[in-house]
Amino acid sequence: MPLPSELINIFTYKQKSYKMVLILSILDAMKETGQRQVSMIRVREHFLQCFQEREAKSLRVDGPPSQVRASRWADVQLNRVQYVMNTPIKALSSILEVPSDQYTIGFKQELYDQWDQQVLDELYQFTLDELELYYAQPPSSFSLRDDLLHMMTNYLQAKTEPFRAHLLGQYMRKTIPEHIKSLQFIYNYFQVQGSVGQGNWANVPWIAIMHRQVTDSTQKGLYVTYLFAEDMRSVYLVLQYGVTDLKNKLGTKKAYEHFEQKAREIRAMMPNTRMNTEDPIYLGESGYAKDYAASTIAHFHYEIEDMPNNEQMVDDLWDAVETYLSYVQRMGAAPSNEWANNFEEVVTESPEEEPDSVVFVRDIEVKETLHNIQEYISQRGFYFPESLTHNFYLSMKSRPFVILAGISGTGKTRLVRLFAEAVGATIANGQFHLISVRPDWSDPADLIGYKDLSGNFKPGPLMNVFVEASKEENRRKPYFVCLDEMNLARVEHYFSDMMSLLETQAWQDSSNDTQQADNTMHRGRIVTAPLFATDTLNTEEDQSRYGNLGIPENVYIVGTVNMDETTYPFSKRVLDRANTIEFNAIDLMQLPRIAEDSQQLVEVVPVEQSFLRSDYLQLIDALGDYEDLIRRTTEQLVQVNHILEDIHAHVGFRIRDAVCFYLVYNERFGLMTEEAAFDLQLLQKILPRIQGSQSGVRRVLVDLLKLCLTGNTRIPSPLEDDDAFWRQWSRGGTPPAARYPESARKLVYMIRRLDEDGFTSYWVS
Repeated sequence: MPLPSELINIFTYKQKSYKMVLILSILDAMKETGQRQVSMIRVREHFLQCFQEREAKSLRVDGPPSQVRASRWADVQLNRVQYVMNTPIKALSSILEVPSDQYTIGFKQELYDQWDQQVLDELYQFTLDELELYYAQPPSSFSLRDDLLHMMTNYLQAKTEPFRAHLLGQYMRKTIPEHIKSLQFIYNYFQVQGSVGQGNWANVPWIAIMHRQVTDSTQKGLYVTYLFAEDMRSVYLVLQYGVTDLKNKLGTKKAYEHFEQKAREIRAMMPNTRMNTEDPIYLGESGYAKDYAASTIAHFHYEIEDMPNNEQMVDDLWDAVETYLSYVQRMGAAPSNEWANNFEEVVTESPEEEPDSVVFVRDIEVKETLHNIQEYISQRGFYFPESLTHNFYLSMKSRPFVILAGISGTGKTRLVRLFAEAVGATIANGQFHLISVRPDWSDPADLIGYKDLSGNFKPGPLMNVFVEASKEENRRKPYFVCLDEMNLARVEHYFSDMMSLLETQAWQDSSNDTQQADNTMHRGRIVTAPLFATDTLNTEEDQSRYGNLGIPENVYIVGTVNMDETTYPFSKRVLDRANTIEFNAIDLMQLPRIAEDSQQLVEVVPVEQSFLRSDYLQLIDALGDYEDLIRRTTEQLVQVNHILEDIHAHVGFRIRDAVCFYLVYNERFGLMTEEAAFDLQLLQKILPRIQGSQSGVRRVLVDLLKLCLTGNTRIPSPLEDDDAFWRQWSRGGTPPAARYPESARKLVYMIRRLDEDGFTSYWVS
């Protein structure tokens, strides 16, 4: 059974392994006593024993923190363990209760009364799984200490040399961030960036660690950063917030006053930490040095002549990151610009207090979330392979426009609706909209809207969705639009404006302060060009409601199509802009599953729209983290393009980027093998472009089939009567081994259709 909502996310932000071991220790003590409140001493004993046993077996284990005054758990005194437990106890205060005498600890009475033994058993197993996953992560293979010393000992000399393409600059921008990202506690929702200046050497170089849901720029919002002093004799690891934006708004004096006030408020919320919150830092006399010093909330200080060992420096970074995350958790994971632009008015309510709260899904949780979606769909009486759910998700994540094609009655519309329901978007709450396309649609007016004879704007159904989704209170919710029977009218006619707008997607303010010297794009809100400029609308009401409104980043459009004699084919312009998922392999014996009485239905968990939102708009956005994968994928597309050039069906940069994004997301979330992911992209992005009756088309299809198969399989010519070869791909047959089996199966269908009918295309009709 699924855990109650108050327990699902308790390990979203880990304090090393301490949170997990604390929960296990409390549960073990409860088993021994049968009581809700258990002795704090007994919990300490279990807590210490867990770490000592791992240490004795030479298993990976988090070392004791400096507060306990021991380098090994074997040397830790029991009365010092409370210093370790205090931080996770505070972090878990939403579910734990400690009386004022601190002699006992247990789960809160009002929560415990709602749970049965099955919940406690499930929590125990969940915690063990999280602990195993945590320790399974490989240790770092670099020295953070050496990286920082390398910068400190070489930077002043580098400043006397040309800035462009300097090796030390590349080391700061690429090598050190890659090292930091390899640390087990730097999760995928962190962005790590190093800078030595823009065009010229900076007086104060830095390395920033930013939570993607908190800030997208070092000029605003809260983050952790290493700041190097101007004389390179010291470096500070600090928790600070960006200076530039607030200075531009308030001026230096008022901004500094604001920094001081907010620093006091944040320090009051911080958990126990070894970071210095009392003394100021000193970086130098430049304007930036003073700005950074003024905006520092807490810090560690290292002198070049007295640098601690690498283990201590990594532990300090962990402490700083956990302090950062504890504040993020308290505030709730808000979209990046909400914090960045309104930092002086940070909302203090927790997500649980919001009536329409949504769950932020970490990369490591995506696969489990998709499994829950699959279970939700299955328990509603519909069967779709889990691979199809993964494919549908990756397609939407790559681009917010997907086409589901196939014969009538295969569940295309149902898949969209159930998937949306499983993430909290329903007809009832206005986050799912089914729009039936009419055959007489010849321009965007019926979909988007038009001006009536009096000059007033009459919105279409899609425009109404855009208005609702763009409201500030709805920006964290996903909105689904299903265009049913999309090709009953010519898609290029009524949907042309939408396709053009999708091409204008960009990171907000990317032309100003979001482009850094290393060409790393910060990721904020995604915006498009507007559908209507304000000055083209007549009334003030229309101008305020519809003026300068583009496609909101939280709207996902899925079209369903039947390819038969009553519908229109798609042009390459449409196919280039969507993943086309085909529904034609039908197993009528796949009957609905009857849920057992004891089987609890999967609950709907509304997810934060970033679960579906694209994280990359241009290839450079993903290149830094996934360069090898992108290079391998592009090399395969080059082979495909050489084949397609023969019939002028080769693809451009738009499809290259979309395919690369799909494979990057797949690798990030661990959904399928790289070969399986490329197979689906070949099937969905390349093959739909091929049609015709000439011999050149068959030659291209055969060459692509050879590319998909392994070995030297000989493919019969159209003059050969070799039905046995083609029957291998029929139901029940055993086709030759293939790198890309799904594409191979489709290519065989297209070749046979050309041989038998004299014409072929991707579509069944």
